[in-house]
Amino acid sequence: MKKYINILTLLVLGSTVCAQQTPAPKQTEAITITGATAHIGNGTVLENSVLVFENGKITAIGNASTPTKGKVINAQGKHVYPGLIAPAKSLGLVEVNAVRASDDQDELGEFIPNVRSLIAYNAESKVVESMRPNGILLGQIAPQGGGISGTSSIVQFDAWNWEDAAIKVDDGIHMNWPNSFRRGRWWLGEERGYKPNKDYTKQIQEGVDFMLNAKAYGTGKAGEQPNEAYKAMQGLFDGSKKLYIYADGEKEMIDAVTTAKENGVAHIVIVGGYEAHKIIPFLKKNNIPVLVQQPHAVPSREDDDYDMPYKLPKLLADGGLLVGIQNANMSNFQTRNLPFYAGQVAGQGLDKEKALQLITENSAKILGIDASYGTLAVGKSATLFVSEGDALDMRTNILTNAFIDGRKVSLETHQTELWKRYMEKYARE
Repeated sequence: MKKYINILTLLVLGSTVCAQQTPAPKQTEAITITGATAHIGNGTVLENSVLVFENGKITAIGNASTPTKGKVINAQGKHVYPGLIAPAKSLGLVEVNAVRASDDQDELGEFIPNVRSLIAYNAESKVVESMRPNGILLGQIAPQGGGISGTSSIVQFDAWNWEDAAIKVDDGIHMNWPNSFRRGRWWLGEERGYKPNKDYTKQIQEGVDFMLNAKAYGTGKAGEQPNEAYKAMQGLFDGSKKLYIYADGEKEMIDAVTTAKENGVAHIVIVGGYEAHKIIPFLKKNNIPVLVQQPHAVPSREDDDYDMPYKLPKLLADGGLLVGIQNANMSNFQTRNLPFYAGQVAGQGLDKEKALQLITENSAKILGIDASYGTLAVGKSATLFVSEGDALDMRTNILTNAFIDGRKVSLETHQTELWKRYMEKYARE
């Protein structure tokens, strides 16, 4: 018995040592940041700025003549940015991929829009904690898998639980569009190369039938035969929810947008969009934003330009589309590189402040939270951070302060603790 008690004690102590930093208390006094170069998030820059926030809201932002108030933070020579936003990720839903009990990102079922990611969100996730030191302070927590994966919500990254974290509940439904081509199943004796997906039309029709049934359900007497899946879809038809469609191919995107619009879906966002540059006029005509996969990737097609993933966001932005960056196929941990993905796009010729927009104002607009987040403006949430240098450069993005709704959040994580522990290990030898 004593042996089991000792083991339990070690487990408890271990979890305590590695626990998330305590969420910050509510802002109680006005704070002024002076001297920093303010990157507003909408493409403009304000040198030698003064930014004041109180009760979680920005109350003033201007030049050096702007009156200060409360506690003053001297940020001379530094840079201040709005909090960065990570859309369409399963952050907080999976901790260790190999441990099934810690993985809540993919539920059983093909069409399950009633599955709400928010209630499974782990606010004390070490993966979520690792976002803050790079300035990523907000995220859209999205389910994965199946035809219709479920419903996402938007959270801030400093909370005790999902109730405290939520800033927009049940904002959208996530749908994986079928591929018109598929790889050969070698284990069944098929050739390994791509071949037409014979079930493509059938798979689309299954999704259409589900949408039609859900729409019909909304016009009937829902109380007679309750259906939670159909009930969750109603926001797509009344405009209160967005449909996030994961698709990469030219044909798939055209089919997806056309089908969704024909069936009464009001707001559509493409996630992935690898070939979106081929159909810019179509997407622009239908007012479809695109959350592009991370540019740190190799081309998906053999005949693509070697730098296609690098330059895709710029091609779409130059074409007049509303574009954000989504860390598509990489692990949740790699989402912390979001600002450096934007820096990669700047390296392809997009103006640096416009590259910043991809992960601030544009993402806020796509997610529908731009009234409070995404830019530094009077009346908006004081969700922002101060960096010693350029936030899009991994060499200089060193945060000194970060605030979420005016609360000064900790920048310590299990990773920074390990870094401090081992940074001098070899230097002493």
